[in-house]
Amino acid sequence: MVRLGRAFSPRMPGVDQILSAIVQQGADELRLVSDEVPVVLAAGAPRRFTMAATPDTTLRQLLGELLSADRSSELEATGRAAFEHHPKGLGPFGVVLALDAARRLEVTFRRGALAPSASEASPRPALAPAEPRPAAASPVAPGLVLHPRLHDLCEEAARVRASDIHLADGEPTYFRVDGRLQRVSGSRESLGSYLSLGSDPHAPGAAASHDFGAELPSGQRLRISVYRTGAGWAAAIRLLPRTAPALEELGLPFPLDDLAEISHGLVLLCGATGAGKSTTLAALCRRALERRSIVLLTLEDPVEFALSQTSQSLVRQRQIGRDVPDFVTGLRDALRADPDVIMVGELRDTETIRLALTAAETGHLVLASLHSGSAAGCIERVIDAYPPEQRPSIRMQVAEALRAVVVQKLLPRARGSGRVPALEVLRATHAVANVVREGKTAQIGTLLQGGRREGMLSLERCLADYVHTGIVTEDVARAAANERDSLSMYLAK
Repeated sequence: MVRLGRAFSPRMPGVDQILSAIVQQGADELRLVSDEVPVVLAAGAPRRFTMAATPDTTLRQLLGELLSADRSSELEATGRAAFEHHPKGLGPFGVVLALDAARRLEVTFRRGALAPSASEASPRPALAPAEPRPAAASPVAPGLVLHPRLHDLCEEAARVRASDIHLADGEPTYFRVDGRLQRVSGSRESLGSYLSLGSDPHAPGAAASHDFGAELPSGQRLRISVYRTGAGWAAAIRLLPRTAPALEELGLPFPLDDLAEISHGLVLLCGATGAGKSTTLAALCRRALERRSIVLLTLEDPVEFALSQTSQSLVRQRQIGRDVPDFVTGLRDALRADPDVIMVGELRDTETIRLALTAAETGHLVLASLHSGSAAGCIERVIDAYPPEQRPSIRMQVAEALRAVVVQKLLPRARGSGRVPALEVLRATHAVANVVREGKTAQIGTLLQGGRREGMLSLERCLADYVHTGIVTEDVARAAANERDSLSMYLAK
């Protein structure tokens, strides 16, 4: 917890005293907004901070000479100013001044040198050719500006429990609610009405897609993907929960608590995009922090859930592209950072998989996600990432490191609204390790069916239980099943 005395030291500017206090407590980011309580973060995770809300006058007094006449003019003209501050003995801080939709002053201090893209004080609108950027646009990530209309749209999406927003020039806006697309009536605005990129995406050599993590003034967190199509630019926006849920809140049909208490090894969470893998991973991390004394290090793209430290555990959340260039570099760094648990947002390539296996073999619990629809398919995907000549040795390595595979699907409820998670849970028993080692993963389905006593659950058994209890319809269950004959057998019982 960061504590600050009632009076600032007369020997240093007030803001430098706050920066000194947060550095001493291991934090690396300070956010100040007019009339709000300051927020302190450590690797993206909030820290407790005992300081009252700062009225606009007080905030400007705290900044002192940092809010010079030139910067004030730039801020009023463009809505943004960025520079570096070097408090004595603390090293550099990147500073971003911005005006939010209500023209309130927002100030962010982030430890470290200012990113080159953050120094662009006046990002150009790029997705709507002739539309000027509104004065109240709010820059929330390097190279990205969110306009007030997007803030309103996100609030509307949250009210109807949408998970995603889809935007494109000249097309209606769509929300994804309970897995289904819903057209937003009367919406046909240009993409540039909602957001702008800080550089011209039409310039030669410009990237055809851009990914951002962002947070609105309301605290709503977003994952934003902007990409070029044959008809123009489009965007997909994922609305992210603010904090990691408890495992009990997920409504899982099978207990997974013990996975958070495994001392070392690899646990894989699998499923399609939007199946809730990241949510379950975050809940497992929360459980590990609550029940153990650990250092948890996460590698995410972007950071989706704020994970809180406890009196006995530490959290180090790193965002790809912001804190570390890629998953491979992050995993290499992690092996030197003394973590007990490493959470990897996604195993994307061979090198990431190799380092995750190495970490699991060297005394760490590695929790990671992978796109696969079955436990057997998940294991084969890990092994098939390697060249054929390396696969026999990799099978041995996976057999030794693997502790569990959890496959998750979200299904519409038979009655009412919302979705329910269906699971397949494979435990790495001696028999499972043998079939992995020998390349006989086709036998995993049989081991799942007979492994209830070892804490296993086949997807088809889970689906049949849901049908029998009226939670999902039989048609939905059959569409979700990997082995329809097995499902029919369970439904007949």
